[in-house]
Amino acid sequence: MQQNASSVGEANQQSAAIGLAIVRLTIGAELVSVFFENLGKGLYSVAGYVGPVNYYIQHGHSPALWKGVLAMAASHASIAAPLQAVTELSLGILLVLGLFTRPVAFVAFAWLTSLWVTEWGTSWTWELLVPLMAALALSIGRAGRTWGVDSFLARKNPSSPLW
Repeated sequence: MQQNASSVGEANQQSAAIGLAIVRLTIGAELVSVFFENLGKGLYSVAGYVGPVNYYIQHGHSPALWKGVLAMAASHASIAAPLQAVTELSLGILLVLGLFTRPVAFVAFAWLTSLWVTEWGTSWTWELLVPLMAALALSIGRAGRTWGVDSFLARKNPSSPLW
């Protein structure tokens, strides 16, 4: 009887691991897709970056302090725009690969949270809230250990918080 309960527990853990891996792949693919969509729209150029940021400053409901951060980003768009491009693409690729999943997922959570706050009052609230909470869940779980490079790294150092 004990062995059957153990087998059920292991099967449930495997199902949960597969579920987290699917979420990881989805969030990663979404970030890569957003990168290419924004690239195609020219949003990583100075002019393409400043327009939407100024829109969020003028029409959004984010706190004044955050609007100050946005204004600084807009005034340094030649740095901020490519930085956003690199951030979105690298987070997406690392999540798809399942490499350093936990810290990468936490950075994705922070990144998506910043976008969510930026878009307050201009977009549907749940549009970014669900992916940001999913990224938080990925940073807590060990989502890279299933179908990810982290599974190979964990064999050498299974207690590492990086995977």
